[in-house]
Amino acid sequence: MTTDADSRTYPETYYAGAYWGPRREPPEACARRAAAFLNMLAACDLLLANWNKIPKPRGKGRKTPLMPPDLPTLTEAFRRGVNREPGGPPIEHLGLTVSAYNDGARQDFVSVSMHCGSYEQHSSANVCVLSLPSKGEGAERILTAPVLAQVVRGMALAWEPDWAVAMSHAHRDLEDERGKADPWLGWVTYLSSQRGTVPPLPAPVRMEPVEDRGTLIILTPERFTVANPEHVALARRVRELLARAGLMGP
Repeated sequence: MTTDADSRTYPETYYAGAYWGPRREPPEACARRAAAFLNMLAACDLLLANWNKIPKPRGKGRKTPLMPPDLPTLTEAFRRGVNREPGGPPIEHLGLTVSAYNDGARQDFVSVSMHCGSYEQHSSANVCVLSLPSKGEGAERILTAPVLAQVVRGMALAWEPDWAVAMSHAHRDLEDERGKADPWLGWVTYLSSQRGTVPPLPAPVRMEPVEDRGTLIILTPERFTVANPEHVALARRVRELLARAGLMGP
């Protein structure tokens, strides 16, 4: 197993993402979900407690604080986040996007992109992706199983996705190479109960219910890294068991 020193020095970067299919929602509904999510993030760590809207077009306009969440401000942000060709009408079926960043220093910089309300007919029309710090004290606090489980739980409760995950980019790339991209199985994974019942899984995997909506699957209590062959082997074994139970298809 990896040691704490290994975790601090290995340059593996992490993120969290939630994914769901077509769901038509107006700006007001997207704003309510975003407000709930940002409040739950704020309870996870101080780095995730202060957010400013990224202007659209990017880099232009004044900073717009989003904390504490204000529903009229968020609603207007989603309304302005509609897809459109330059000078053209809104393309409503492609949904609404709001992106935000924190006020952290360079190594503590995190961002979130929230895209909802799309009813485009493909498997993951809507998505919320949270970048995570890669090093420093913020990373040491956040890149732990309890905090990431709290982050993914917040995603599940706020966005009601089909699945969600917290994992390293290196592990995601490894999953992609094996042709297993929908859904990914990460360090922390959420599967909606609509996918089916999660079967018993081997130690040290831990499972937690998310109200009546689905299940959190936490592969290891220590930081999951592809540098550890035991971690990779465990992930593959768990994916096989979930696939046999019919939980890992598109």
